[in-house]
Amino acid sequence: MAPLQWRVKPVLPVTKLLGAVALVILVVAFGGDDPIQWVLALATAAGLTLWALRDLIRPVRLTADETGITVVTGYAARRHLPWPTIERIRVDRRNRRGIRSELLEIDAGESLHLFNIHELGADPEEVAKALNELRYVVR
Repeated sequence: MAPLQWRVKPVLPVTKLLGAVALVILVVAFGGDDPIQWVLALATAAGLTLWALRDLIRPVRLTADETGITVVTGYAARRHLPWPTIERIRVDRRNRRGIRSELLEIDAGESLHLFNIHELGADPEEVAKALNELRYVVR
């Protein structure tokens, strides 16, 4: 059986890089003399660029096979979680200020891994279902 994998939507790193470029263009157009605006814009642009690089370096955020689940942790490291260490896989739904969010939650006892729809490139509910099906087929 081929491993299942979920990856970042390709539009995300592109959007982040465009945002970084737009910040620099805005400072050039509207605040070229103020050093504080330059520092803030360049720092934010650097942060967006690093964030986009993470999406390009490790686009696959989650993989699953017969042995367990592999997740991206930190900036771009990977961690393998064997099936016996995984206590629960569920979707956490919240409504805050009129905005609904859904996160895939993988509880591995001492660690908790959360993924949104953009990181998975798929609906968290569908991913949870696929992971739970694989998990119980393996047992």
